[in-house]
Amino acid sequence: MTPRYKTDANGSLVPDIRAAAAIVFNPETGEVLWEENAQDKRSIASITKVMTAVVFLEDNPDLSQEITIERGDVYAASTTYLRANERITLKDVLHLTLIASDNAAARALARVSHGGSASFIERMNEKAIELGLENTTFADPSGLDAANMSSAYDLSRLISFAAADERIAPVMRTREYKVSTSRRTINIHSTNRLLLGGEVDVMGGKTGFITKAGYCLATLLRLPQGNQVAVVVLGARSSPGRFWETRHLFNWLSGKASLVIDPDKQLQEQ
Repeated sequence: MTPRYKTDANGSLVPDIRAAAAIVFNPETGEVLWEENAQDKRSIASITKVMTAVVFLEDNPDLSQEITIERGDVYAASTTYLRANERITLKDVLHLTLIASDNAAARALARVSHGGSASFIERMNEKAIELGLENTTFADPSGLDAANMSSAYDLSRLISFAAADERIAPVMRTREYKVSTSRRTINIHSTNRLLLGGEVDVMGGKTGFITKAGYCLATLLRLPQGNQVAVVVLGARSSPGRFWETRHLFNWLSGKASLVIDPDKQLQEQ
């Protein structure tokens, strides 16, 4: 794919993306550095699992605790490594949720939380309101439900919030991990291919795909200059496309960072 650019209203050359919506957001200042349809409400698929992890950890659970996987967790779960009646620690369930995007794992986290699954989904929606995510609503903890909706703008804020949590960020940065159940050991690999290349400094991220959502990716990245930016790409046409678009936006910003993110300039304007 060749990087595409277009001229914006100010006559500046900016990225021209193929995805349905995207944003580059500065979490430190709250400034939108670039956007395309960033307020559009869209299905977000497994990026949902970022909020699942946030809400699950609000209870400060004992991650060494073992739970038993139930049939309802794995039923029609699409992507899962788990099997009914296996026992597994909550730590490994959390890792499966965020690294391998395991749908049964996300369901299990919701089920074992206080109040059970229905209460958990209510808490996900309450957390969205608390964080000021006005275009965000959840119907299930895994992202399989197309009614899980958000916008690129909201997700840029959510991924920034989650990546600031030291219980979540290292998991989202893990390329591969070994999970142990009562029956076997499973090697899992991150669905986030940006972790493999090494050319982009990933502070946190989550993929998502269902047909309604297209291929999605929410990331918090560190620029060579040291600043952190959230880059969200929604509705890309292919799995490689979401990573390619993210790198395209990252590379464009890296080359422009001294102009786009300039603390001295910001101070002068205040």
